[in-house]
Amino acid sequence: MRYDDASWDEDVRLAVYHAFADRGRAPTGPELADAAGGSLAVAKQALHRLADAHHLVLDECEHVVLAHPFAAKSLGFSVMGSHTLWWGGCAWDSFAIPHLVDDEPEVLVATRCPGCGQPHALVVNRAEPPEGAQVAHFLVPASRMWDDVLHTCGNQRLFCCESCVDAWLAATGQAKGYVMDLVTLWRLARGWYAGRLERGYRRREPDSAVAYFAEAGLTGPFWAPATAGV
Repeated sequence: MRYDDASWDEDVRLAVYHAFADRGRAPTGPELADAAGGSLAVAKQALHRLADAHHLVLDECEHVVLAHPFAAKSLGFSVMGSHTLWWGGCAWDSFAIPHLVDDEPEVLVATRCPGCGQPHALVVNRAEPPEGAQVAHFLVPASRMWDDVLHTCGNQRLFCCESCVDAWLAATGQAKGYVMDLVTLWRLARGWYAGRLERGYRRREPDSAVAYFAEAGLTGPFWAPATAGV
């Protein structure tokens, strides 16, 4: 069996995403092997091609650490449905999970404000945005989100208010990124990952991403993606 055979890539991608969506965790080695005709070596080669194409993120041990909107470890958000508990990759991803997972139309997103440590728990569903005065702060602009995607996701957080954002930026010495309210965050998350659990999914091209961001109310240089998309 040829390890460079890309014909298994979509089966492996689906195995990864359905393990997260259905069970809240990354797939096991045997599950990956089953998706690649019984060969874990073939599955690992597929994982690397999928990572190169920005479908997922691997750690140094070749384990899946991110398959947006799902994470294999805590990045600041837990997302609890009726049947499944997930780590959300970031504020954006956490709000996206109920829109993507058909059997979980409503979830409880829990996090802490990085500025003051205040805990927050928000009920997020696919019918309407949650109420609240919290804001999301995105540190990294769209054109650089994949430069270090774990850093990017780890800095898409929910704060009590913009004053907490400013206090956190002052304490960490970082420049301000983009601040949005919960309604805008919900609109951003609502359809971004549509189709990701289905065979034949394709990531958005830059023009499509710009149009989607604009529809959510996000325009300007911060939301101009890199030529390879986001």
